[in-house]
Amino acid sequence: MRSATPSRRLSLAGALRLDRPSEIWFKPALSVVAAVAPPNLTLLALGRLDLALYTMAGSLCSLYAHNRPYAARARALARVVAGMLGGLAVALVAASLTGSTAVLVAVGALLAAAQKALCDAGRIGPPGNVVLTFISSAALFAPQTLAQVPGHLLLALAAGVWAWAVGMAPGLVRPHGPERRATAAALNAAAAYAATRDGRTRDRAAAAIQAAWQSLLTAGRRSATRRALERLVVRAEVALAAPADSDPERLRGWARDLRGTGPVPRTGHANAGELLGIAAESAVAHEPLWHRLRPVAPLAARTALGCALAGYASLALGIGRPYWALVTAAALYQASLGLTWNRSVQRVVGNLAGVLLFAALAPLAHLGQAALVLCCLALNFGAEALISRNYWLGSVCVTPMALLVTEFTGFQEPGTLIAERVVDTLVGALVGFAAALLVTDRRTADRVEGALTAVEHARERAARLLAEPRPAPAALASAHRSLAAALVELRATADAAAGEWGRRALPQERVVLAEQAGHRTLAATTRHRAAGPDHSTTEGVRP
Repeated sequence: MRSATPSRRLSLAGALRLDRPSEIWFKPALSVVAAVAPPNLTLLALGRLDLALYTMAGSLCSLYAHNRPYAARARALARVVAGMLGGLAVALVAASLTGSTAVLVAVGALLAAAQKALCDAGRIGPPGNVVLTFISSAALFAPQTLAQVPGHLLLALAAGVWAWAVGMAPGLVRPHGPERRATAAALNAAAAYAATRDGRTRDRAAAAIQAAWQSLLTAGRRSATRRALERLVVRAEVALAAPADSDPERLRGWARDLRGTGPVPRTGHANAGELLGIAAESAVAHEPLWHRLRPVAPLAARTALGCALAGYASLALGIGRPYWALVTAAALYQASLGLTWNRSVQRVVGNLAGVLLFAALAPLAHLGQAALVLCCLALNFGAEALISRNYWLGSVCVTPMALLVTEFTGFQEPGTLIAERVVDTLVGALVGFAAALLVTDRRTADRVEGALTAVEHARERAARLLAEPRPAPAALASAHRSLAAALVELRATADAAAGEWGRRALPQERVVLAEQAGHRTLAATTRHRAAGPDHSTTEGVRP
């Protein structure tokens, strides 16, 4: 049986609702200014602001990986810079070899699909593929010769190296900052569950705890600080297992103590944390990239089709910049149709408000190239400061910034830019969403079945160990970690599948039963560890 519509109502109000700002909203905002300003100001001083597209390709890499520990951030930023350079190189070579706009739109659509697939499979989080696609699509329609390509790529590489350094610089002052924030988030989420004991709150707490472990596992050497953080994550797990016996205020107090650079609070829970951390590290499996690419193939197909159709529709309407429609379509595609609808609404509202802001800023920006550069820097900061509250709010700053960037080669008539951007936004959103309806992901139910199987196997393994008279602590800790990860993945997979179009009916009852049984077993493993002679749970738990 197939469902005719997504199980979740497509809502306008829900798509535009504002969230609380990110705890570290200022970090990406300041980083992008620090990464963009020196290259752009240097080009301004040299009178070569026309080259800013290429330096911005590298500078915008500073938007990525702010939540990752510095060891993992170094690798992630290097991959982003390499991916940005790869996409830029393909775009510049294509632009130098052909003047056919139809061919360039096709190349842009294929690049967008590849960027979407690689970012999703590689779990390169916000802003994901959108920034990569924005740069490569703009480069496709920039005048270019083959002889210029190496120099332009060198500019992008130099700016990318600077962006890498900007992203890594905070580690000199607060080397454990990302892990501390992830641990604090886990403690706060566990405290919220202990206070409410609500199912949705439990799922959020489980996800936050899993994210904290992933942060610690990718942080590099297990220093004394990281071992202390592991013990705090164990305390969050204990609260998840026994919320009635946990003190939410104690958990929140530990979370507050993790702010800044002060000492990590001690819990007196040494052995459990060390055993669990060591077991978790040894249990981490690096899934091959090709295996992670298979589930995102439908999204890549949606992206290729939607971007191509949007670009060609823009051409048919006589718009001079079809890459705007292409990028709009590329920005829409999320894990399900319901999320894609939300992003479509957010993109249209944000872009339309953004062109109004551009109309207000254009007279100021046209005072001179220095004013143009300063306006772009202010908009860069505003976009990153606001986007964590809702995508549409950040787009209000992104849109005028993108319009001003096109004027680095010379000022243009604002009315023409505004009209073209409005048309391309509407075309890209309408055509892009239509492509999402045409290319359905009919394997979502299969992925839910696979996630269910993984939970059942992980639960059975943990239950077998619990049935033993004296289960090995390391084996039980490893089973606990595997079951926790499988439960988080099941919830994420089921949520994504619930918003998909044209799929088989989901085994909702099996999902609920598997989650209930899995969390009971998870609680039992936590209690078993806490009951050991070296696993006191008196601190932070009510008598």
